[in-house]
Amino acid sequence: MHSKITTQHVPVLLDAVLGHMQPKKSESYLDVTAGYGGHASAVLERTRAPGQAVLVDRDDTAIAALQHFEHDGAQLMHADFLSASQELAQAGRQFDLVLADIGVSSVHLDDAERGFSFRAEGPLDMRMDKRSKVTAATIVNDMDEPELASLLRRYGEEIQARKIARAIVSARPIATTTQLADVIASVLPRRGRVHPATKSFQALRIAVNDELGQLEAALDYWLKLLAPGGRLGVITFHSLEDRIVKQAFARVSGERYDADYRQLTKKPVTASDAEIASNPRARSAKLRVVAKINKQERNDQYANSRKK
Repeated sequence: MHSKITTQHVPVLLDAVLGHMQPKKSESYLDVTAGYGGHASAVLERTRAPGQAVLVDRDDTAIAALQHFEHDGAQLMHADFLSASQELAQAGRQFDLVLADIGVSSVHLDDAERGFSFRAEGPLDMRMDKRSKVTAATIVNDMDEPELASLLRRYGEEIQARKIARAIVSARPIATTTQLADVIASVLPRRGRVHPATKSFQALRIAVNDELGQLEAALDYWLKLLAPGGRLGVITFHSLEDRIVKQAFARVSGERYDADYRQLTKKPVTASDAEIASNPRARSAKLRVVAKINKQERNDQYANSRKK
């Protein structure tokens, strides 16, 4: 079932997602970052309920790759995950399983024309949704130096942000990914295997796609979209994202009686050495899962607490 994906994309932490979220037959499924369907294929193999699945992605190439799921009965939504989640919540929808993989697909990284990577020359784009007007080139060439330095520091955690911003402003106009990477490398010597432009490219991608702002706002909707007993899993790829998810889950869960959710992962789940060896992108991935407490479970918790 659902084996028609032709794009080369390996879903990260797939075994962990299935192990902690425990998809069961006939359960409904919402994938807010469906991408090329790697996680969705595995989940729907277990639920056997494509007609109860909603797959969301903001990228038109991904939506095209997901068409076979629609033929099987799944609903496709071409939108960013925040807009889609708001629409589903307003419609009163609820799901047994909600999954968010907050990262850039390897397909995007490998496509030089998308402008996400400095490994091959491409336009300074970085838009996950090509309908958006702001590109990386807009930020790199139009933002003033102090604001640019602040952006690199805030979203890339780049301690040399001021030096890099100064070099970028001096080198304008900058048109390609490799040109930008060379400018950064000219003022930031390489140490070890990590390219000196890595953090700056992360910062620009986050800014172009408003990744952190969307994640913060969307988390509340994902929690509301859970049916009683439902599970929400979120995969992040850097500390800024993981911190947002960690704090959101801690806020709504706990041992207290009035908690509406229960954390199924006390600590973030990371990839095994074997997975990293076969899929290096998984190296920085972290999965956190929370479950919505149903009424029976809440009553059992209360009864047990009265006995103590």
